[in-house]
Amino acid sequence: MAYIYALIILTLFLAFLHYFTELNNQQKATIFGVLGTLILFAYLYNTYKAKEQEKMYEIVVRYKQGKTIHCGNYDINSSTFTLSTGTYTFIGKKDTPYYAVMVSAYDCE
Repeated sequence: MAYIYALIILTLFLAFLHYFTELNNQQKATIFGVLGTLILFAYLYNTYKAKEQEKMYEIVVRYKQGKTIHCGNYDINSSTFTLSTGTYTFIGKKDTPYYAVMVSAYDCE
């Protein structure tokens, strides 16, 4: 929804440039194109990050359900790793072969 507002503001900005400045049409089009491209890239970046975060949440849910998660060279489960919820990092438990090993939940499948 915020992107719709951004496009409305961009259109109002273009109208302002058209009626209240002495820029030529090429300069106005360049300004509009640059701002429109920035809004498009912001939208695409936020969409990508939302999908990545949803994937990470699914991994955390599977961990909390007691399932084994594959992260690189490690098989992570609740008996060998704990979850740091602030950073979403799995930390190896004491008295296990994975003691002090830290694996980010973003690196898991």
